[in-house]
Amino acid sequence: MPELIDLKTFTDNRGNLTVIDKCIPFPIARIFYIYGVDDSVRGGHRHVETVQAAICIQGSCRIFTDNNQEQKWFDLNSPSTCLLLYPEDWHTMSEFSKDAILMVLASTSFDASDYIHTPYNKV
Repeated sequence: MPELIDLKTFTDNRGNLTVIDKCIPFPIARIFYIYGVDDSVRGGHRHVETVQAAICIQGSCRIFTDNNQEQKWFDLNSPSTCLLLYPEDWHTMSEFSKDAILMVLASTSFDASDYIHTPYNKV
């Protein structure tokens, strides 16, 4: 089941400093980011093994998840909020603001066979 975590953020008159340290529950094997998105819907898959941590480091976007038991929408609009996506979490990403940068930390290196593109069947 996906979960939101708050990243430790230090704020003073100089600005904000957000730290990712000992809060991601997996070793990070890959980092990628998505930006310059038009009205497209991204994602549309789940994984066999990969766990991901999604952080909208600028702007905003929405992530829809379905783990075959519960469907949920998450609004990511703060660089201090992280959405953990587990392998069973089929997800799509949409409604990117023009300035959005979505950074994703992944537990595995890219492997096309780790992707399941078919959504869960609903009765």
